[in-house]
Amino acid sequence: MSTEATVDPVVALVAGHPWVAGAHAAPDGRILVRPRPSATAARPVPGPLLHECLDHWAEVYDWVYQDAQGRHTDDLDLSGWRASDTGLPLPTEHMRDWLDRTVDLVLSRRPRRVLELGCGTGLLAHRLHARLDGYVGTDVAPAAVDRLRRAGLPGTAFVRAAAHEAGTADVRRAMDTVFGAGVRPDCVLLNSVTQCFPSLDYLAAVLHEALDAVTDPGTVIVGDIRHSGLLTDHFTWLERARSPESDPDTLDARVKAAIAADEELSFAPEAVAAAVATHSRPVRMSVRARTMELNTELTRYRYDIVLHAGVRPRTGPGADGVRRARWSGHQSKGLPVALRAALSERPVIVSAIPNALLSDAPGAVTPFALRRALHGLDAAVLLDADDPRMLAVAAPADCAYAASAPTTPVVRGPVAHEPLTAFVRRRLPEVLGDHIRRLAPDTTPPRIAVVDGTGEATP
Repeated sequence: MSTEATVDPVVALVAGHPWVAGAHAAPDGRILVRPRPSATAARPVPGPLLHECLDHWAEVYDWVYQDAQGRHTDDLDLSGWRASDTGLPLPTEHMRDWLDRTVDLVLSRRPRRVLELGCGTGLLAHRLHARLDGYVGTDVAPAAVDRLRRAGLPGTAFVRAAAHEAGTADVRRAMDTVFGAGVRPDCVLLNSVTQCFPSLDYLAAVLHEALDAVTDPGTVIVGDIRHSGLLTDHFTWLERARSPESDPDTLDARVKAAIAADEELSFAPEAVAAAVATHSRPVRMSVRARTMELNTELTRYRYDIVLHAGVRPRTGPGADGVRRARWSGHQSKGLPVALRAALSERPVIVSAIPNALLSDAPGAVTPFALRRALHGLDAAVLLDADDPRMLAVAAPADCAYAASAPTTPVVRGPVAHEPLTAFVRRRLPEVLGDHIRRLAPDTTPPRIAVVDGTGEATP
């Protein structure tokens, strides 16, 4: 019997699976399949393959929170927070600094009612609830939700729900209990959770849910985002730490392979700008640098976004009335004096400040040094709109929204690294193999590979 005759009935079985849009036999005996778009869609509801990716992270974090190896106290459970180069827990004082900076960012928007999507172990809930009229947190991990409910924090409620479920009845009931019947949050918070999202489409769906949920005007804060434009820098640092003797070609190959295998979402601010541009409400965006003192991956390669919804942005050149200036350095005057001079004519955005964590350019400064030099001033430390390896400063802080778009076209690397493609490449053949074994138990399933949109088998 020919290989083709043997494979054909199996191809038919595979092609009939509801997650498959098409299947055909390859000359090498493999079955090549195209996923059905609805299986990986984020809207109107997550497709089954995307849902499996979300379930994977829910299981991972539920196990991590049950294990609780990083739990110091009720309000400082750092389970899961480990350095990616060593696998060791991140320094506790660094994590306290990380928390303080996030709390400062949230409270700078003066919220009264916060809905946090992906609240984890409650690191922010414990620090925010007493300073609000109400707080509602959601998470996919039952262990986290159950523990937070038992903590009995006043003015709070916790719901088991995924990030895209902000509009569900369970979340609405929790908000009715804490905020009042029909009352909406004035701040929706997603902190250190987007790395578990499967795709940009899912990110867009969650952001639209958050913008639908928040008051008008209101704030959506997306914190601790992995920047796709710094992904090569990040993985080069990791691979050098793991194999410091590697030659440049070997290092480059290892970095590319590590990025391809990365299971976490990273994205540039442009991805968020594109997502919110299609929302029915006007949205302004500012991109904030992480300003912790220690030089770690959390400070170097991550950033925050603040979305202000419901205020129509000004348009046209100079319509915002904000002066733009390029940083001229501080060697002769010292950083605090030079900054104050540069910010004296406000509102102003001073850009092109080399980030000493990512650049050895003359006059480079760290985000922490900028924050310290700005102490007592109404100002914000930003990522430069044209280069994520640069910093900027906005004074007053609210004019940061005028810096959300690049002033000139630049090449900054990929807009996003989306893990869903690799997940589907791995998971769909497993599902289809089980499908064949169930419907044709006497058949040995052939190798199955997922093809991309051009019909080529993905590597």
